[in-house]
Amino acid sequence: MDNLTEDQRRKNMQAIRSTGTKAELLLMKTLWSLGYRYRKNNKTVFGKPDITFKKLRIAIFVDSEFFHGKDFETKKKPVNNADFWEKKIRRNMERDNEVNTHLIQSGWTVLRFWTNQIKKDLPTVIATIEHHLSSKNPIP
Repeated sequence: MDNLTEDQRRKNMQAIRSTGTKAELLLMKTLWSLGYRYRKNNKTVFGKPDITFKKLRIAIFVDSEFFHGKDFETKKKPVNNADFWEKKIRRNMERDNEVNTHLIQSGWTVLRFWTNQIKKDLPTVIATIEHHLSSKNPIP
């Protein structure tokens, strides 16, 4: 049973953002301060990645653990509106795989990071991105 009223839950769910999350902003600001220039939420790239380096063909996604199904099979499932959430999360996971497959077949490098991974271990995330950037763009 939900411990919030229907109005409180609606307000809570409306506050969830699809772009410009704290983890995305933290990653973007860090990359920008290191001198990397990118495009955010580029609609011209399939799947509309959170960050793109189009010339280098690198797409970066920042995925929420809940909405993108991290450990979905072993994690406790939502109780309220369970069928809706299960279908939605499973479809999100399918879509992520479809986007990955399409971009990889088109010659893109796809990097996906969980929000908690960015919040807790940003240096490793940045090192991973820098590794891919330098391997795609060797210094002459």
